Amino acid sequence: MAKPGADIHSDHERLELALQSARLGEYDWDMARDVVSVSPRMSAITGLPVGEWPAERGEFLYRGVHPEEREATRRSIEEAMRAEGRFEVEYRRIREDDGRIIWTRTSGVLVSDEQGRPLRAVGLVQDIGERRAEEDRRRALMAELDHRVKNVLAAVQALAVQTAKRTTSLDSFLATFAGRLKSMASANELLTAARWRGAAVGHLAAAELGGIAPGQTRWDGPELFLTPRAANALSLALHELATNAVKYGALSTESGRVEVRWARTPEGGFELIWTETGGPPVVVPTHKGFGSTLLDQVTGRELMGDAAVEYRRAGVTARLRAGPAAVVSRPETVPETPAPQTYEPAPAAHGPADLQGARVLIVEDAVLLALELETGLSEAGASVVGPAYELQEALNLLGQPIDAAVLDANLNGLSVTPVAEALAARGVPFVFATGYGDTGAPMGFDAPVIRKPYDVTQVAAAVSGLLAAG
Repeated sequence: MAKPGADIHSDHERLELALQSARLGEYDWDMARDVVSVSPRMSAITGLPVGEWPAERGEFLYRGVHPEEREATRRSIEEAMRAEGRFEVEYRRIREDDGRIIWTRTSGVLVSDEQGRPLRAVGLVQDIGERRAEEDRRRALMAELDHRVKNVLAAVQALAVQTAKRTTSLDSFLATFAGRLKSMASANELLTAARWRGAAVGHLAAAELGGIAPGQTRWDGPELFLTPRAANALSLALHELATNAVKYGALSTESGRVEVRWARTPEGGFELIWTETGGPPVVVPTHKGFGSTLLDQVTGRELMGDAAVEYRRAGVTARLRAGPAAVVSRPETVPETPAPQTYEPAPAAHGPADLQGARVLIVEDAVLLALELETGLSEAGASVVGPAYELQEALNLLGQPIDAAVLDANLNGLSVTPVAEALAARGVPFVFATGYGDTGAPMGFDAPVIRKPYDVTQVAAAVSGLLAAG
């Protein structure tokens, strides 16, 4: 290491510092003498001994290459030297001193005489283990992401089919399906915040029950974290129970109450009890909908336990038991308790919000969502400006007359803040429609935030409210 303030006079000293900084090791294969010189830096990387050694026509350098890659590496280097006089190759090497397998990158040039006869090969070796490990982690992450996305899409497809089979109208399907999608989104948001290491039962309960009939719901239990599979199952189960309680059970009256308690079981799993009191007398249903089927056949299996619902006259009681495999240890990253998920009833019978004559800008980078918004807002009577799919495209549309706007928070990696600032400066109200959590929308704006997945009627109603308030 160079001493502070030291003068560097020679090219050799500069080269030494550059190699040290880049963590490179150098070697020199004298082909005429058939000897190879190994520098201390190369020795530290490869485990080869320092000094000058018989090259054995290059065998000294190749002998440490992993057997599975030795011939391919030799062939690649020799072909490159014949064709271009230089080479660069990556391979695994077995260190001679401790037997560890490392990833290295070797590059070099061939020096020849005037007749083209090779005289020496001078090269550099670099330890690329950290880079290869990062690439392996990235590939594993992408494979896991691909797996999870496919699982989610399959679950959404199954949810849509099962919901459609048990609803009698399009409006009923949209309202029920949207609620179930939001429940899945809530669970996935909690899992993402914890890097998919687990979601807390208390957080799932807060997300599903916190916005339903304030003061009429209560949940309590020890801190327990669930696997992604169990978290999604419990979230959907709580959603179905809560929806039924609002429509028919304890939460359909002001005097009703819902209490949710959970505790660990001796086996290492947990038991959750849902209790409804103070509501109208319960009548045992004669028709079993998808919610009942989900609780009876899906929830218990996904929790690796069992589930049972009792329709007592005084109130519905549900017992969910989960096996030890559904519980995980506390993740390193634990999100704050989520904002309560507000219960949203089915759209009113009189139809969508009235946006007659309103000029509404749509800024959304997902084409299908933008088309859905355009259709929904147009049906409500709005004159759509856009849609804009890119930030610059949105900025270019700001010169047109605009009464309100619907803004996606993120446009292909760019924040929509410049558009929001320009609209705010003109006094044009807007609503954020985003797939991010509570911190996903640009800060500093007094604007409603509708989180994806949403029903277009929600967005239309929010825009109508903004225009009415203005």
